[in-house]
Amino acid sequence: MLLPDFFRKSFFILLALACVTPWVSPPLALLLGIAVAQVLGHPFLHLNHRVTRILLQTAVVGLGFGMNAIAALHAGREGFLFTIFSIFTTLLLGIFLGRFLKVDQKTSWLISCGTAICGGSAIAAVSPVVGAGERSISVALGTVFILNAVALFIFPPVAHAIGLTQQQFGLWSAIAIHDTSSVVGAASRYGKEALEVATTVKLARALWIIPVAILSSRAFNNNGTGIRIPWFILLFIAAILLHSYVPGLNTASTYIVEASHAALTLTLF
Repeated sequence: MLLPDFFRKSFFILLALACVTPWVSPPLALLLGIAVAQVLGHPFLHLNHRVTRILLQTAVVGLGFGMNAIAALHAGREGFLFTIFSIFTTLLLGIFLGRFLKVDQKTSWLISCGTAICGGSAIAAVSPVVGAGERSISVALGTVFILNAVALFIFPPVAHAIGLTQQQFGLWSAIAIHDTSSVVGAASRYGKEALEVATTVKLARALWIIPVAILSSRAFNNNGTGIRIPWFILLFIAAILLHSYVPGLNTASTYIVEASHAALTLTLF
C-alpha cells in the first residue's frame, strides 16, 4: 500500500506507544507488528535489528529485579539436565532431518541451532562462524519466527487445558519455545512463577550458544572468529542478586519490572 512516508512513520510510532500501555498484551503486540509489516511495511527497518536486540536484552535484565536468587538457582538447577538432553537431541535430530529432506547443510544447521538454543540469537551467533549466506540466514530466521509466533499463542491455552502448574509451564516453555522474547511473553501470560522459572532456565540455556558456536566452527572448518557471547546474561544475574540481597529496592524493583514487561511487549511488536 502506497502511503506518504510521514503517515507510515506516525502510525507506526502511535502503535509502538500503545504497546507500552497495559492494554496491549504480548500476543496482540506480535499480531500488530505482523499486520503493519504486511500492510504498510516497516518504516524503520534499517533500525529494527539493533533496537529489538537492545530492547530484549534490557527487558530481560530488568526482569531480574523481580526474581529471588534462591528460587532462580533452584529453577536453573532443575532445568539443567532437561537443557543438556534437549539441546543435543534437537541438534542430532536436525542433522538427520536436514539430510533426509535434502536441505542445504548450513541452513539445516542454523535451523537446528535456533531450535535447540534460543532462536534468532543462536542463529546470529552461529551464522558467521559457519560462513552462512544471506539466504540460509533468512530461511532459518523465518522458520524459527513462525514457530515462535505459533507457540506464543497456543502454549498457554494448551497448558491450562492439561492442567500444568506454574513451574511445569515455565520449564516447558523455556525448553520448547525457541526465542527468548516468545518464552517470556508466553510465561508472563501464565503467571509470575512461570515467568521466573522460564526466564532463568531460558537464559541458562542461552549460555550454550558459546560451546555450540565453537563446535560449529570446528565442524565447518572455521577458526572460531565472530562468536557473539551473550554478556547481558551476567547483568541479569547481577539484577537478581541486587533484588535479593540489597534492602530497600522493593519499590524501585516493582517499577523496573513493569517497565521491562512493556519493553518486552514493544520488542514483540
